[in-house]
Amino acid sequence: MAGGMNKRGSGVPLGERRRSDRPPAAAPARRTPTSPCPARHCWVGDPLDAEGEKRPGLLLEWRQGPDGWQGLVVYAAHVRPGSWGLVQEWLPSSSLIPL
Repeated sequence: MAGGMNKRGSGVPLGERRRSDRPPAAAPARRTPTSPCPARHCWVGDPLDAEGEKRPGLLLEWRQGPDGWQGLVVYAAHVRPGSWGLVQEWLPSSSLIPL
């Protein structure tokens, strides 16, 4: 292999290498979550394709709508004959079933 693998560890690790004509990059900030992930699993009781079968979904957000609470959900549905796609839509809370 060109360059070989140095087993003695005398080389500079790739993560520490930099071009000499550029200033060193700042270390990436460590992410500390300030709140837990808001996404939750749910069942969509009234999917877009209306095939009468509940679908697993991912609830992303809640909002207060004019007729009550609504959830922003992503789930799979038949979008064309023989083709599945992802749907993202606001649904009334009555259409969402917790796991």
